[in-house]
Amino acid sequence: MGICSSCDATAVATAKLILQDGSLQEFSYPVKVSYVLQKHPSMFIVNSDDMEFDDVVSAIREEDVLQPGQLYFALPLARLRQRLQPQEMAALAVKASSALSKSSGGKHVCFATPSLSNTKSSGRVSDVGSRSGRRRSFTGMLSVIPE
Repeated sequence: MGICSSCDATAVATAKLILQDGSLQEFSYPVKVSYVLQKHPSMFIVNSDDMEFDDVVSAIREEDVLQPGQLYFALPLARLRQRLQPQEMAALAVKASSALSKSSGGKHVCFATPSLSNTKSSGRVSDVGSRSGRRRSFTGMLSVIPE
């Protein structure tokens, strides 16, 4: 979904989970997806790096572990295997930006978001160098939330 991190270099890397209500859970220790799902049984977890425009949303396996430095979303089960529309991606980006800015304690939160002017793009939303090795085919815009 983009680069989402505090600009504070001394911050401890945590796995960040954005819940459906917009709240943020952070894990500074390894935690299995199955543990998180016990508390949120009507949800599934998706890694923001695996989310693409007009692509099917897939859940992370229950035996996987949330990784520090990664951003995840808890989405309702009704969204599983559904195509992610650009408007939904934008809404998730806003939700993540808001949750991250609240958790940063007034520090800047850097968040890369795609330009939605090219809604037919099938490029990845995450940065170049992702696991799939595909490059973005749209122009990214960087926005900063002021202190």
